[in-house]
Amino acid sequence: MKVSVIGAGNVGATCVDALARKDFIKEVVALDIKENYAEGKALDIWETAPVEYYSTKTIGVTNDYAKTANSDVVVITSGLPRKPGMSRDDLISTNAGIVKSVTEQVIKYSPDTIIVVVSNPLDVMTYAAYLTAKIDSSRVFGMAGILDTARYRAFLAEALNVSPKDIQAVLMGGHGDTMVPLPRYTTVSGIPVTELIDDEALNKIVERTKKGGGEIVNLLGTSAWYAPGAAAAQMVEAILKDEQRIFPCCAWLDGQYGLKDMYLGVPVKLGKNGIEEIIELDLNEDEKALLHDSAKSVKEVLNVLDNMNIMD
Repeated sequence: MKVSVIGAGNVGATCVDALARKDFIKEVVALDIKENYAEGKALDIWETAPVEYYSTKTIGVTNDYAKTANSDVVVITSGLPRKPGMSRDDLISTNAGIVKSVTEQVIKYSPDTIIVVVSNPLDVMTYAAYLTAKIDSSRVFGMAGILDTARYRAFLAEALNVSPKDIQAVLMGGHGDTMVPLPRYTTVSGIPVTELIDDEALNKIVERTKKGGGEIVNLLGTSAWYAPGAAAAQMVEAILKDEQRIFPCCAWLDGQYGLKDMYLGVPVKLGKNGIEEIIELDLNEDEKALLHDSAKSVKEVLNVLDNMNIMD
């Protein structure tokens, strides 16, 4: 098995490291446009193999997509990071051009690959990759929901003083302030979270989750990387091991939840074919309204990309 990660910055390198440590992939290729950057990152990671006791070979290349040929999965992290005060929408034009160029090269050398997009703004960059790749939408999707639910679960674990291992949650909608955490589908070892925490405290956690990316940006001066990189690696593992795991992912909707022709965060089943199934939850009216509000916001951003005519 072979995986390529495009972009060897903080998120990409973390993803490469996380995948290597899982020790079931033969080769992970890191590619970057900066001369010798991916080579250095990959070599540093490879030198941890004897310490961490794994066999996965990590290889770095500078803009040589031929070295990514025949990848089973490609993770795209390329693009400019969000800076303090910068909206996600400000990134669209530049990052869409980058994602388009990357995707063209990825598909040229790995036409049968599955593409996981991590670049921001996530929903619209996944759309850009899909328009460029011209392959089935089950093989082009975005990493957002796993990261967002991880933040949500981490905050809940802290508030409840329990292990994050025991918290399961579903989160839907766009990746950003309009995301829709679903307390009704949140449990702690099977116990509904609403039985363990009051509404006020839970609502504060929900709001913190929505702004989780911005909180990191304000603290670090740049976007998060440990959790995003690990989340992308978890998706790759589920695909390559054909685990049929249910995760929230940014997926192409074709009528599900009453939404059509757009990418949005929904629960899906991940396996060897990519998205094996989009799962439709029985949302109540309030949850539906929140999801459709989020979808409206995301659709507006997708329309911005369409109107730029850079995907032609």
